[in-house]
Amino acid sequence: MACQWKNSSAEMISYHDKEWGVPTHEDQKLFEYLLLESMQAGLSWALILRKRETLRSCFANFSPEKVAAFTEEDIERIMHTENMIKSERKIRAMIQNAKAFLALQKEEGSFDSYLWNFSGGNSLCYQGHEKGEMPSKNALSETISKELKKRGFQYTGPVIVYSFLQACGVINDHEEDCPCYQALRRAYPYQEVEETFSY
Repeated sequence: MACQWKNSSAEMISYHDKEWGVPTHEDQKLFEYLLLESMQAGLSWALILRKRETLRSCFANFSPEKVAAFTEEDIERIMHTENMIKSERKIRAMIQNAKAFLALQKEEGSFDSYLWNFSGGNSLCYQGHEKGEMPSKNALSETISKELKKRGFQYTGPVIVYSFLQACGVINDHEEDCPCYQALRRAYPYQEVEETFSY
């Protein structure tokens, strides 16, 4: 059975089987995935999943409108929340990202349409990835990272963006003998593409 990384915990199995790689088009869910991936910087994904409900509570159910309006009092509240990641720099960055997210929505109509325009509305299946040959970043994540940074987003380097693209289904990186790989290809539009690696 492929995608062995999922077997480290019950949370990871559930996340892999039900969420990872499923094409996501709802803006608040996209903001959630972006926030979780950005908060992960320097940490493990297993830790983020364990703290996901704490993060949800701290960041107003991942509402970009509410997070963008956070004050110094909110930052203090989050910093003193039990089980929370105690990084004031990251917390402030997530507030900034919420503001940038809203500005992008206003300019583009939705974050969804902006993001999926990069892949023509398709999930991308890169040749070789289904064999387990996955990079930590690629040309697409480099491009989107640069675009997001120009728009004021923080903690959105190409590695974080690549993980985000995997999470929300812009890239289908399940391995070919994983049941999710073909299930997603049957259920959603996809495009097979050659990889352009970025190291």
